[in-house]
Amino acid sequence: MKISTLKKLYFLGIGGIGMSAIARFFLRSGVEIYGYDIASTRLTKKLEAEGMKIHYDIDIDKIPKDIDGVIYTPAIPKDHDELIWLKGNNYSLKKRAEVLGLLSEEMKCIAIAGTHGKTTTSSILSHILTYCGLDISAFVGGILVDQKSNFIYGNSNIVVLEADEYDRSFLHLHPEMLVILSVDPDHLDIYGDASELHKTYEQLTCQIRDGGSLFLMGEFEYAFSDKWMQTMQEKGIEIHYLNKSFSFSNIRVENERYVFDFKNEKTEINEIVSQLPGRHNISNTSVAIQIALSLGAKPINIQNAIMHFKGIHRRFEILYDQEKVLVDDYAHHPEELRYAVETINTLYPDRKVLGIFQPHLFSRTNDFYEGFAKQLQNLDEVWILEIYPARELPMEGVRSELIYNLIPSDNKRLLHSSELLSALDEKEDLDVVITIGASDIDKYHQEIIKILKK
Repeated sequence: MKISTLKKLYFLGIGGIGMSAIARFFLRSGVEIYGYDIASTRLTKKLEAEGMKIHYDIDIDKIPKDIDGVIYTPAIPKDHDELIWLKGNNYSLKKRAEVLGLLSEEMKCIAIAGTHGKTTTSSILSHILTYCGLDISAFVGGILVDQKSNFIYGNSNIVVLEADEYDRSFLHLHPEMLVILSVDPDHLDIYGDASELHKTYEQLTCQIRDGGSLFLMGEFEYAFSDKWMQTMQEKGIEIHYLNKSFSFSNIRVENERYVFDFKNEKTEINEIVSQLPGRHNISNTSVAIQIALSLGAKPINIQNAIMHFKGIHRRFEILYDQEKVLVDDYAHHPEELRYAVETINTLYPDRKVLGIFQPHLFSRTNDFYEGFAKQLQNLDEVWILEIYPARELPMEGVRSELIYNLIPSDNKRLLHSSELLSALDEKEDLDVVITIGASDIDKYHQEIIKILKK
């Protein structure tokens, strides 16, 4: 598959957040886009409105026979009829991660890695660089509120993208700059244990181009081998450490907005006002500042960019804030859940908070149900929905009750998503509501807002 010669592409799983960004890139580049997904969504409807042709039933006859190649997501089952037919007819097939690797080969690639925080960090960095006049491209794992898209098209040689650890996808990348936000265990259905995950992260750092830069947002050396530092030195890779090379301080909340100061060896930026709530997002924003400064962005422009950034859809997104409040967060890992709970309790300290959590994946629930329960118990009231399966089949004995039973509170409920709206409508003491999880819980938001308005 030669990128420059492509005229017609087919996407298997085009409605995924990462897949749709690549489809948008090729469409913008003049390529005809066709695709399949399991169901029509708001995102796929937008893709169709932009000019892509998508079908939602498995039908080989709907695949154009003169396509130049196929891009597919690992979430597509191996026994999917269209995937089997395409392989059997010798079409050129590439995984999404392989295509990102090809796209970034001849560009200055800034990759954001970590088991959580990738989307927020890549989004705020992309916004800062664009605001400061760097004509970058970006592929992000969420919908930017400003652009109403998960893709930014630019004409420079700089590209920002997320380095996804799922299925070891990020090993297709050889970035100029790499950020590692966290190395907490996740995707243990792929890696088996944390040590195997850490080995893969180390391999990724060794794929940074010679003379490149690595930004570490924690003391991650414990996760790497004894030879790791020697390899970094031999490749001439400059390592930037949070709290050593750069730092943030003086954090406070003013008018329901976080304010902080930033400092590195050469520059101080004070009184930074962020639209992104939470201490964890100050950390994410700080590494974006450090990268932007290294690329020549001016401090005053960076400060203004942060102040005007409206955020990412489903990343602690305040959807309604009148007498009652509705917040939505994509958290689907215990650490992400901790950030969401801490943040909402900080922003609304004297309010009663109801958290509605839908676990994502049977395997992840099985791995982390104790961690989920530990964080959810810090809410005033918790409702837990059934597990959202996404790409998985049910696992014996793995249900939402695993989490529910460990929450030491009587102020909790276990219910099916079909019961959610009626339960909210009947509840008399609604105040602050936060919906949590990487599911399709966002489809209820407009109805929840109507209930809050009543």
